Formats: sequence, C-alpha cells, structure tokens
Amino acid sequence: MTLAPTVHERGITTLTLDSPANRNALSAGLVGELTEALVRCAADTAVRAVVLTHTGTTFCAGADLTAPPEPAAFVALMRAIVALPKPVVARVTGHVRAGGLGLLGACDISAAGPDATFALTESRLGLAPAVISLPLLPRLDPSAATRYYLTGERFDAAEAARIGLITLAAGPEEVDKALEPVLDGLRRASPQGLKASKELVTATVLKSFDSHAEDLIARSAALFASDDAREGMTAFLERRDPPWVL
Repeated sequence: MTLAPTVHERGITTLTLDSPANRNALSAGLVGELTEALVRCAADTAVRAVVLTHTGTTFCAGADLTAPPEPAAFVALMRAIVALPKPVVARVTGHVRAGGLGLLGACDISAAGPDATFALTESRLGLAPAVISLPLLPRLDPSAATRYYLTGERFDAAEAARIGLITLAAGPEEVDKALEPVLDGLRRASPQGLKASKELVTATVLKSFDSHAEDLIARSAALFASDDAREGMTAFLERRDPPWVL
C-alpha cells in the first residue's frame, strides 16, 4: 500500500501519501490507489472536502523512475482532483519535486511549512514539465514559471505562495493552524454551494485538460523515450552528473 488508512473527521477525509521508501514518488501503484480513493470520496455524501498530505520529509518526489505511471494515468489523476465536486486541500510539510508539483497544483487550496522546498527538475533530466503544465500554468506567475521551468532551481514556501503555486506559507509547526479557518469554512458551506463554486474556479483548467492533454501526453512519452532522458534518469539514479552539465 502507498496510501495510509483513510481518516475521516467532521466531513473532512484525509488521504495520506505513505511510501517513504521512495519519498512518495508517483509510482503506477500510488497513482492508481489515489485515483480510486478520490472516486470513493466523490461518491460518499459524508465527505465535504479532502485533505491530501504525506508522511516523512517529502510530500512527493515526482515520478518513480523505477516504476513510473503511464502519462495518461497521471493526467487522469490530476484531472480527477480538479474535477472532484468537493474541494481538495493540500497539507505540505516536506519537499515537492517535478510531478509532485502537478499533484499539488491540481489541488484547490494548499498550505506549506518552512521545511517545504519545491523544484521543477525535469529539464535537468532531459525532460520537461509537460503534463503537469495542465494545472500549473494557469496558476503560476508567468515570469516565475519561465524561470523555474528552465532552471530547475529550488524555492521555498514563501516563494511558492508569491508565485501562486500554494495558497498559504505557514511558520514552524503552524501548517495545521493555518488550515483551521480554511477547513472551518468548508464545513460551513453547503455541498451544493461548494460544488457550484468549485466549478466556477476550475472551468478554465478543465478546458485546458480537454484541449491539450492528448498532445502533452504524447510529448511526455516522446521525451521519456529519448536518449537524453535515458541518460538523465540513469545519472540521477547513479547519483552523478549527466554529460551535459558544464
């Protein structure tokens, strides 16, 4: 199992990524389990909203290079988060890399603590943030997206909030405190009101999925099959620089 047992409290269901051995990387198994859990949440009238969080020091390390999901399956997972008729709130107290930013960007509201760091590392592996652009580009400041897509630099929670990746940057031990008014507000809203309001704020993103997902899935698959990507991923797993590093 790559998800911890589901916790439900006063209308809020918490889904916890729990695969610390691979830093909660997006394996085919994790993508499948999380997709199935969201289907159950959508059908359960007792669920008012979903919190997505993690164990360990990493929220999500991106794709599991040893057992990656099919790009189409990962796109379907991100779309399921965006299209879920209930809000999805991300609680982040650790690192987020590459595809993990796509998972985070699909959520409606997010809070991260000072131990969280973020990086779009795909370009360093001979890849590109292709399919995760679907939820990310509508959310991110354009200048910041250009910088971090191209350089792969790490940035902190304060910068993530500034550029629109997350909603709230919290202090030490304060992520849960920062989310208290958010979760209280969701508990006070009617299910119909939440569904209708979410439809308004996600309509443009869903249109992007429907218009561009097929092309970006093809681009992603082509990049993963390339010589550069094979070398980049091998170098990463062997903990060495690829030959293009100057």
